[in-house]
Amino acid sequence: MRNLKCPQCEIHRFYVKNEKAETLLVTVDERYEVVPVHPGDSLDGFDLTMLYCLGCSWKGSPKSLRNGAHSHKKKY
Repeated sequence: MRNLKCPQCEIHRFYVKNEKAETLLVTVDERYEVVPVHPGDSLDGFDLTMLYCLGCSWKGSPKSLRNGAHSHKKKY
């Protein structure tokens, strides 16, 4: 399954926060489901409606991610 990408920098790793401002490393699959990167981690208590990109300053909802199928035209 493909992971969705950041609309700004196109990496596929994000983090989510809980009420204590603790963070958890996640990816988002093609069905817009937030999935922990480390299999033993639990999403319980984390806000899955707001993602924070690890590669840039972008933050937003899982629905606003790119599916990676887009290709960018290079300018020469």
